[in-house]
Amino acid sequence: MVWIRSFIFWFDNFILPYIPSQTIRHFILKLQGLKRGKRAIIYSGFEVRRPGRIVIGDYSLIGHKAVLDGRQGLTIGNNVNISEEVMLWTMQHDYNDKNFLGTGAPIIIEDYAWISVRAIILPGVRVGKGAVVAAGAVVTKDVEAYTIVGGVPAKKIGDRIQNLEYTLGKRRLHIV
Repeated sequence: MVWIRSFIFWFDNFILPYIPSQTIRHFILKLQGLKRGKRAIIYSGFEVRRPGRIVIGDYSLIGHKAVLDGRQGLTIGNNVNISEEVMLWTMQHDYNDKNFLGTGAPIIIEDYAWISVRAIILPGVRVGKGAVVAAGAVVTKDVEAYTIVGGVPAKKIGDRIQNLEYTLGKRRLHIV
């Protein structure tokens, strides 16, 4: 049984992300339980852990080389933009545990949020509706709706307008 899980992990992270067809990649992830909304797109090069615990809403975009960790549950709302090389980690080591055991909690990213390039979201974080996480930020605590955060650790740096109406993913971009 262990070798089957190892094979699936290997396939999901070293073969599947580089299949040159979104349709085939999405179909295989669906077979593994990933729930993907209407016109949601996962671009190539991604890493995935426990796809059966991942939910991606309608018209959301997941950029190239994103890490989607579903081990403790990952929920991405509608019209969410996850940029390239973003890491969404639902588990990590407990540095205060004498055995350095793992700990974790689900991540929830609400509608219209934008997680910019190379940002990292750590376990248990909720990113509110319309919030923006700046490039390279490390988010360790919840982000309020329509708030812009940046830095390490991420702190509020601004506010975003609240009357958002756009729809992502209506047209496919000319990248795989």
